[in-house]
Amino acid sequence: MDTPPTALEQTRLRRRALTFVVLMGVVSLLADMVYEGGRSLSGPYLAFLGASGAVVGLMAGVGELVAYGLRSLFGYLSDRTRRYWAFTIAGYALTALAVPALALAGNWQIAVLLLTLERVSKALRSPAKDTLLSYATTSIGHGKGFGLHEVLDQIGAVAAPLLLAAILAWQGSYQLAFALLLIPGVLAILTLLVARARFPQPADLMGSTPSMATQGFTRNFWLYLTAVGLIAAGFADFPLIAFHLERQSVLATAWIPALYALAMAVDALAALLFGLLFDRIGYGALTLAVLCSAGFAPLVFSESVPLVVVGMALWGVGLGAQDSILRAAVATMVPVERRGTAYGLFNAWYGLAWFAGSVALGVLYDRSLPGLIAISVGLQVLAVGVLIVIARQRATRPEEAR
Repeated sequence: MDTPPTALEQTRLRRRALTFVVLMGVVSLLADMVYEGGRSLSGPYLAFLGASGAVVGLMAGVGELVAYGLRSLFGYLSDRTRRYWAFTIAGYALTALAVPALALAGNWQIAVLLLTLERVSKALRSPAKDTLLSYATTSIGHGKGFGLHEVLDQIGAVAAPLLLAAILAWQGSYQLAFALLLIPGVLAILTLLVARARFPQPADLMGSTPSMATQGFTRNFWLYLTAVGLIAAGFADFPLIAFHLERQSVLATAWIPALYALAMAVDALAALLFGLLFDRIGYGALTLAVLCSAGFAPLVFSESVPLVVVGMALWGVGLGAQDSILRAAVATMVPVERRGTAYGLFNAWYGLAWFAGSVALGVLYDRSLPGLIAISVGLQVLAVGVLIVIARQRATRPEEAR
């Protein structure tokens, strides 16, 4: 039987776990500069290379299906092989190479291939990376750990598009903009290798690991995936929101990216705050986050600038919760030995639901804006109901809590 760690050992363990989370957050920051920077220019670049609007739309949709759909497979394989570091490093390396290689693309077909490879790289690394993070966040709090990671991640997501926009304004060269992304790509790999060298066995950051059953997932896990699907399906994509703002002349075009940057800033803040709250009150924090963001649709699809700004802030709250405590919650209900598979299933289902919801909301926008708003709000409210059921069941079945 394991001897309980002393207070000093617990302090050292938490310090090491925090160091690991920060290192992985810096990796995500740098990698986000690469792939979010690339994605911010992908549409205009494909148009520059002669692609049609249909090609751009199909590439975006298929890319997201690939990015999320393959995660179930790679999550399962990472659990089977227990080579979480290998999957994580391979995924980030593919990102670091594929996106800067767009500078060498001579036609839109090659560019589409490279952009699809970037989506594959996301699927390759995500379940394994989240599993490694779940080990470290056991000792510092899953909500705090995933929230802090999301804050660092969002810094890169905001910085890179702004940097590339400045480069285009200065030189007007897509090739230079994409080529410069090799720098944060290389830095991301170097930082990741440092993390691998310092923490070869991140599972040790959990401290004393309790005995856990590995036969399968609980009923609560499948209920949770139901809630996740409802949240994702009802959450409108920013391109649709931006389309509305442009079509209805709600804002000048130049202000639309600034509105997105505001949402990303709220995303980062919400991820950390709700992450800390999740560690204190559990699923109540997740329920509160979804409730706060549920009303974004009638605001962002209005024609009032103040209402749109408030709506985008709520949209950012929802996105921050999805990128942090939605992931953190998986670690609280799944055995350690099955987390790679669980994160793969979680991400695959989330992506499929997001894709289906995006298509449905896009069709509804053309036919009935009130219908779009009703569906969006209704799905979020249904998700809240499912989360409340899960919270009550976990309160009456403490053996499932972690």
